[in-house]
Amino acid sequence: MNHENTRNLIQTHQSIRKFKETAVSEEIVTELVESARWAPTSSHVQAYTIIRVRDQEKRQALSEVAGDQKYVRESPLFLVFVADWHKHVINNEKFAAGYELEETENVLVGAVDVALAAENVLLAARSYGLGGVMIGGIRNDLYRTKEVLELPKHTFPVMGLCLGYPDQDPGQKPRFPKEMILHEDRYQASRYREGLEEYERETSAYYEKRTKGKRADGWGANMVNYLEKPRRQQVTDFLKDQGFTLK
Repeated sequence: MNHENTRNLIQTHQSIRKFKETAVSEEIVTELVESARWAPTSSHVQAYTIIRVRDQEKRQALSEVAGDQKYVRESPLFLVFVADWHKHVINNEKFAAGYELEETENVLVGAVDVALAAENVLLAARSYGLGGVMIGGIRNDLYRTKEVLELPKHTFPVMGLCLGYPDQDPGQKPRFPKEMILHEDRYQASRYREGLEEYERETSAYYEKRTKGKRADGWGANMVNYLEKPRRQQVTDFLKDQGFTLK
């Protein structure tokens, strides 16, 4: 295994939102799904399903749900990752067995399984020279996304993924330094109190350069805006309607 190539693939991530018109071959799509299949999964439950969206009307609808993100419409390949316990219901009914899916734990397991599978797909895609961006915006209207994708009970959409050959090089957003990520033996809040000021300067400089001076708010200012107002308030009701009562 070439460790340098693997590290480079992981550590050079950037979100790509503009793509060339070149199609992604079926051979590559097959390999991407194969990579998802071998992602880690809790207790071998494999609580996810991937929906490839090709229908342009469905693409348009999901683009609107996601805030009119045009790359949802235009990317050569668009996948939606769904946390999926419906297959387990089918299986248990086949065995004439009951099932307990209401617990919050099952929501977490499904979301984690999806995230691991989606990251495997993105990394595999990048190994073929593709780029992509995760689309959490499909959760802006979960009921509409459910309608468009005809999702059954005991499922919920987690994220979309646009993929294609990059037609931009936006650069990498600065991440927290190692000292703020890796703690020893206990949670060390002082690392954030000490490090956030420098990180604010770094991210502010990044945005100022990227936007050519149109904005210079750093990570902290962005997070204040992110957290000051409620977000996607229908999520809890949707999950309960889908059979997860969060017991």
